[in-house]
Amino acid sequence: MNYIPDIYSKRVLILGCGNVLFGDDGFGPEVCKHLTENHQIPEDVGVEDCGTGVREILFDIRLSSQKIEEIIIVDAIDSGRRPGEIFEMNPDDLSPAKSDDFLIHALPTSNLLKELRDKCGIKVSILACQISHIPPQVKMGLSLPLKDGVKKAAQILAEKNFIIPSYIQNDTKLHSN
Repeated sequence: MNYIPDIYSKRVLILGCGNVLFGDDGFGPEVCKHLTENHQIPEDVGVEDCGTGVREILFDIRLSSQKIEEIIIVDAIDSGRRPGEIFEMNPDDLSPAKSDDFLIHALPTSNLLKELRDKCGIKVSILACQISHIPPQVKMGLSLPLKDGVKKAAQILAEKNFIIPSYIQNDTKLHSN
């Protein structure tokens, strides 16, 4: 019997990347935690904290017969912007130096993201946050600018109708009583 995780049957996947043990690198997982704890997730949307294992999930998606329409990678990167700034990228925006980068603090392999887009017809985007600092040794917790960025990232995802904002969710609860 083949077991296919439920996440592979979703229309849209929001994949949080990063290592929570290294400060701001935990941004992606923190956004996923915030989304699942504070927002309603539609049935056809999957939110997954991938930690540092996103390449394996992307590879499984590449090989899967399931038809995912869109993938949003949520990650913290260093692009020389203002710490906590949220911005969108596509796989073509990634530095060629990142193409085969397998470091913990790197975005997923850009070649695999491009392949999912170009060969599988999946819309791929990256919702990134400029890091403030990645500590050289284990130190949990986001810097203040990235803590603020978590809610900004959730707001952007809500504006794109990937999640239901908490204020609408709470308003619906009030009116349903």
